[in-house]
Amino acid sequence: MKVGMVSLGCPKNLVDSEVMLGLAQQTGHELTRDAVDADVLIVNTCAFIDKAKQESIDTILEMAELKKTGKCQRLVVTGCMAERYRDELREQIPEIDVVLGTGEVPRIVEVLGSGITDQRSRGLVPLLRANGEPVNLTNASRSPIPDSRSLPTYIYDADTPRLLATPRHYAYVKIAEGCDYKCAFCIIPTLRGHYRSRPSDSIVREARALAARGVKELLLISQDTSFYGNDRGDRGALARLLRELNTIDGLEWIRMLYLYPTTIGDDVLDAIAESEKVCNYIDLPLQHASDDVLKRMKRPGTRGSYERLLNRIRTRIPHVTLRTTFIVGFPGETAQDFAELHDFVETVGFDHVGVFTYSHEEGTSAHGLVDDVSARVKKQRQSALMSLQKKIVKKAQQLRAGQRVRLLIDGPSTEHELVLRARLEGQAPDIDPVVYLTDCDPSDFQAGQFLQAEIVGSSDYDLLARPLVACYS
Repeated sequence: MKVGMVSLGCPKNLVDSEVMLGLAQQTGHELTRDAVDADVLIVNTCAFIDKAKQESIDTILEMAELKKTGKCQRLVVTGCMAERYRDELREQIPEIDVVLGTGEVPRIVEVLGSGITDQRSRGLVPLLRANGEPVNLTNASRSPIPDSRSLPTYIYDADTPRLLATPRHYAYVKIAEGCDYKCAFCIIPTLRGHYRSRPSDSIVREARALAARGVKELLLISQDTSFYGNDRGDRGALARLLRELNTIDGLEWIRMLYLYPTTIGDDVLDAIAESEKVCNYIDLPLQHASDDVLKRMKRPGTRGSYERLLNRIRTRIPHVTLRTTFIVGFPGETAQDFAELHDFVETVGFDHVGVFTYSHEEGTSAHGLVDDVSARVKKQRQSALMSLQKKIVKKAQQLRAGQRVRLLIDGPSTEHELVLRARLEGQAPDIDPVVYLTDCDPSDFQAGQFLQAEIVGSSDYDLLARPLVACYS
């Protein structure tokens, strides 16, 4: 069969998609990028917030139309939305043949040869078809929280087939799966199960294999990367893992995403600072800075403890890049709460900031709270915080003019055929700004190569640079 895949959501979901593609290829199926040409279409869904769920529904419906009009014989829905809303999806969108949850990734092999699926009930808020007709998957008689015994337990290992969907010079490696935190706004522990770390030797073997395939940048991911090993009582496991990965030939950058403010120890900070290949980059989703809001979010820490942590990070890791995300409009967030968050962002001066408006999600403890901040106010607060961040970034960029930097080339720019897109050590793919290389012939350069360049200007959040020397691998 020809198999086509649409992967939605975060890099953690992308890794699951890559594993499914690898398993399909290993068992003799042909892969295609053309959905019209596929015998089987797989949609790996996200269900983190309403916007993500709507995108998942829209994509499923788009693929369902291809099943009606094209050669597609089977439509498979996987991932977080499938984990949570199995029967409802099949009932509301009968074109779906198979539904697989997050813990059933290996079953894709069985599914490609049969139509069997395990169906369990979940609840869902109403979503819309493209024509405005509701896809109503709400069922108040069903609990959206599964029994703990049915939580997913699967996690892949170094021997699992995997077909990279990223450019060949970088790859994500999931070092753990699941989450044990109970943040009030988050449904992920329900969808992904309890926290479970991969053995370090499995991660190192996978990293060596990826480096042998030409991967230059390794991105370590999980729901809480800094908690790695703690679920097994293995304190210091992450620091040791970083130091071991640092010895792998071929790797140039090792980057961690999704760290947690209460699980970053000094041993990890020291490992980052002392390991040449580990990027001086901290991705630390803080979510808010008002003590009252943090308490209602069921997030550990306070504004004071966050400021102390950030000062400690900057002291131990010179020239560190700090990235964070915030949620505005959480139930009960007052104008004073937002003012405190605004002041916090202005005081700290993060390098990269993402701001989300609160989404009222079934199955979370916050769903029992009154969603009392209007959509208009949420958008206003999001805009205000991003406007502040833009000013902070603009000031920092002005200081970078004339700096000589090392860049990793990602490939041609989609903006102009004579411009290359590249990144600094302090810029992660897809989520952070980029560097645009001008004054060069793009044909002289290849994705995955490093070069020395000079920063010559900026455009909004992105930087402009010109090459100083020829590329080197």
